[in-house]
Amino acid sequence: MVILFQSKPSIIACGAVAGPLERKSVFNSYFDSIVEDERWNQTTNEQGHSKMISEACDIVIKKANIKNLDIDFFLSGDLVNQMTPTNFAARELACSFIGLFSACATSVSSVIIASLLTDLGASQLAIAGASSQHNAIERQFRYPINYGAQKPATSQWTVTAAGYALIGKHKPDHPSVIAGTIGKVVDYGEVNPFHMGGAMAPAAFDTITSHLKKRKQKISDYDLIMTGDLGKIGLKILKAMLAQSGVKQDELQLLRDAGAEFYGEDESFQAGASGAGCSAAVFFSYIEQQLKTGRFNRVLLVATGALLSPLSFQQGETIPCTAHAIEITME
Repeated sequence: MVILFQSKPSIIACGAVAGPLERKSVFNSYFDSIVEDERWNQTTNEQGHSKMISEACDIVIKKANIKNLDIDFFLSGDLVNQMTPTNFAARELACSFIGLFSACATSVSSVIIASLLTDLGASQLAIAGASSQHNAIERQFRYPINYGAQKPATSQWTVTAAGYALIGKHKPDHPSVIAGTIGKVVDYGEVNPFHMGGAMAPAAFDTITSHLKKRKQKISDYDLIMTGDLGKIGLKILKAMLAQSGVKQDELQLLRDAGAEFYGEDESFQAGASGAGCSAAVFFSYIEQQLKTGRFNRVLLVATGALLSPLSFQQGETIPCTAHAIEITME
């Protein structure tokens, strides 16, 4: 389903914060803040996760020179049980809250809903985004960190990061969301939780091709199509699927992936980065700044999410996935 936003809601301000290991990211110079303590000086990883969300939102508020009371909606989600870090951070913002779970696709699904609310006149200002905390999420979906389990080459590293954008009425000289595609749930039968890229690539393919078809576009109409977070292996699978569908090699060069690039060529991170905060931190720092400086004029941001749970994995279920997209322009 492709949605055209008639009012062209703008990204007014962004905030991205990250943990200590994320200093190794190739995008670290674009982040607003990097802390030295994974737990943000809190007692637990989950408390630190919540503190990270609050800090990212505070940065957005300060950049926009507004107050908490000016925010109509807070749209956000994470990967921890019942999204408690996000729920607890919402207490601090004290505005209307819509909790969202699209796994690692939440960074984009939240912007789509914020843009819809703006388009309908129901919202003047809304904060949208997502986050992840390495230790908390690895413990929930795989193994506790101190267990020291060895990971296969297909696995990806969950980042500690949060990225948020303030969505409001159209403003000249600000990136504007002009269209969005709400993806379907796609399941190619993958069962390996250490191969998220392979599981999510078909969902990215489905959303990208659907968006381009409905918009009567081709990949070369964009300066960049960035997915997140397929990782290095998932990006290769996506490009192979697109090539098989008839996309030319020169167009495939316009595809990039936040997870594949996040840690550069450091092999200790296996196939790259993942986590709801991965694409959120990259989209709402690096991409926003490249648009504002004129390097990019039109981009398609495609966030992918694996919709599994520890319970579904233990019951032998396959991994259903989704991908959502937003078309952003400076025009």
